[in-house]
Amino acid sequence: MQNIFHTLSRRVSSGRGRIAGSASLVRVSRFAHPAGDLHAASTIVAVTAGPPEERPPHTPADLNTLEPAVWPRTSGRTGGAVTIGGIDVRDLAKEFGTPLYVVDEEDFRSRCREYRSAFHDGEVHYAAKAFLCREVARWIDQEGLGLDVCSAGELAVALSVGFPPARITLHGNNKSLAELEKAVQTGVGHIVVDSFEEIARLGFLAEKHGVRPKVMIRVTVGVEAHTHEFIATAHDDQKFGLSLSGGAAAEAVRRILALPQLELTGLHSHIGSQITDVGGFEVAARRLATLLVEIKEEHGVVLPELDLGGGYGIPYVTGDESLDVKVIADGLREIVTKVCEAAGLPVPRLTVEPGRSIAGLSGVTLYEAGTVKNVEGLRTYVSVDGGMSDNVRTALYGAEYTAVLASRESQAGPMLSRLVGKHCESGDMVVRDLYLPGDLAPGDLIAVAGTGAYCRSLASNYNYLPKPAVVAVSNGQARVIIRRETEDDLLRGQL
Repeated sequence: MQNIFHTLSRRVSSGRGRIAGSASLVRVSRFAHPAGDLHAASTIVAVTAGPPEERPPHTPADLNTLEPAVWPRTSGRTGGAVTIGGIDVRDLAKEFGTPLYVVDEEDFRSRCREYRSAFHDGEVHYAAKAFLCREVARWIDQEGLGLDVCSAGELAVALSVGFPPARITLHGNNKSLAELEKAVQTGVGHIVVDSFEEIARLGFLAEKHGVRPKVMIRVTVGVEAHTHEFIATAHDDQKFGLSLSGGAAAEAVRRILALPQLELTGLHSHIGSQITDVGGFEVAARRLATLLVEIKEEHGVVLPELDLGGGYGIPYVTGDESLDVKVIADGLREIVTKVCEAAGLPVPRLTVEPGRSIAGLSGVTLYEAGTVKNVEGLRTYVSVDGGMSDNVRTALYGAEYTAVLASRESQAGPMLSRLVGKHCESGDMVVRDLYLPGDLAPGDLIAVAGTGAYCRSLASNYNYLPKPAVVAVSNGQARVIIRRETEDDLLRGQL
């Protein structure tokens, strides 16, 4: 109950809503004014759990402003229109069409360099699942980072551009025999084992091919971190990893050390996603250090590597917290050093796996507005030419985004809006609640920030919509790095 009151207090004090004495629902105008009453009920639980659509966001002071923390580093406005990488979005839409994924190459590369500098004494492996294509693999290689892959397809993309196999790590909770064999044959730098079955498969394949692959054990450390909170107990109930508390991780160590075909180099953990502090990592590091001590005591083996995974958060809307990469690096380094020195162990080489925090803010999705439908007394529905097929995150788990009118500036008043897609689903939303200018009209371009991670990766052909092109922009130049799909592509493979 105390948490419920806390949540309620935060919402009221932040202006997200207010408790009403009436049980009636006051409708919200499409134009900005103070938010109406929440859908009151007889219990506080019901009030605090009110639907997000009845808690509209704050009205921005200026609808034309691009919040620097949310938009790509080279973005701005010129002549009223948004520019990215020195290019007017109107020109991008005219040349490449919409919907369109736009990637700020300099933003992406600069974040790679920041991670590499901050973790100069360790390793940085980009998490390919965030967004991968051949050109991105080249950027990662050129910036000196490693690459984490979790399927044969992601591995194939990396190898197709000559990415050094020794700087690739293979993840996954259910790697097939074929995927493991491909990894063994190509000599990937590390394979993170996730089950006892996988240890046996790897031992067999290593002997078959006469190699000794380096492996790490993914340990479920009993810590789950998400955004600002972490809980340090009872998170063994998941598909990933081998339990520390249940003894599975220790047993995995025994089985690997019993196989001379495999080289155990370290431990791996991943505690969550969209994390904005290092508290959860501290708990994870302490528990992994305890296992390192136990391994030394039982087997006389000192493991030289420790991989604390990724999950570092980014701001999607104004007010979201963001992490300073150097602060992350210094904090993790201090944590690992303290716990290992206290345990009498040499400090292992530290590896991190950022994905979203490199790719996320470098990407923007550009849409053209189609139907603009005012639902009197509620809001205006602005339909765009894409939707959940190019960004399923909002429909999948309620992700929030920032979007602006991008093809021009406007001095019109703010209009409470819902940015929706064209799919045959009522849950097809790109941005659930936002303010757009009241004079927005069909044909206007709308840009959605923070779409560089997990949007193209999770894209689908739902309703047989072709996937959008991906265009990289830099220094006034634009080039396609993934071409737009066509109807012929959709029909290919069908008999």
